[in-house]
Amino acid sequence: MSIAHHVIGSGPRTVLLTHGWFGSAAGWGPFVDYLDRDAARWVFTDVRGFGDRRGEQGDQSLEESARDLLAVADELGADRFTLVGHSMGGAVIQRVLALAPDRVEGLVGVTPVGAMPTPFDDAGRGLFWGAAESRDNRFGIIDFTTGNRNTPVFVNAIVDWSLAHSDVDAFARVLDAWAGADFADEVRGSELPVLVAVGEHDPALGAETVTQTWMPLYPNARLEVVANAGHYPMFEAPVHLATLVNGFVADLPEG
Repeated sequence: MSIAHHVIGSGPRTVLLTHGWFGSAAGWGPFVDYLDRDAARWVFTDVRGFGDRRGEQGDQSLEESARDLLAVADELGADRFTLVGHSMGGAVIQRVLALAPDRVEGLVGVTPVGAMPTPFDDAGRGLFWGAAESRDNRFGIIDFTTGNRNTPVFVNAIVDWSLAHSDVDAFARVLDAWAGADFADEVRGSELPVLVAVGEHDPALGAETVTQTWMPLYPNARLEVVANAGHYPMFEAPVHLATLVNGFVADLPEG
């Protein structure tokens, strides 16, 4: 069975990108315009129940999403590839690494979820676990994770995108998957090149968090803090983020 995806570029490397909780394969914003199409083919994928895969049944587990990414790579004939994951996609790409370490050339986590459980207090749990059915909760999460600093026009645009490009049940189930990730020991010590890019205004998955969740696992990890951005640097600082990702791909060792 072919898995929906779309590709830009025709360079020698293959880069698989997987979206965040409020996103989809087509929801990476202006960042896409600045990717180096001569360096790689950039493959944008959807988790089941999101984007072009709305209505597609699944359990929305990290294992399922990771195996779907591997199936896309197989379909494209890519024995080796680099992975980019935004937010919950950060947990998915690490799950791919755990399943197929010999196929992964590098990891890029963009304000990424870790390979360990994400802690929530009671208020946070109510806010996040109520978001599947509540537009107001979605607005509150996006506003908070971008530092309560952006125009409501922007926040509403992300909310509207998520409502239009995800199934409610899939949106709910995938939260349990990424919030409950617990496989850090399966990837700990990997010597792959790793780039972790976080927004300076992200209070949830910013530098303080990834210093505890990502950086201790990967001895060759590099942390970059994106100025004037919160949890969505692909919208808030797209040129900066694309510059970091292009540079990371260009610097990967030949293999």
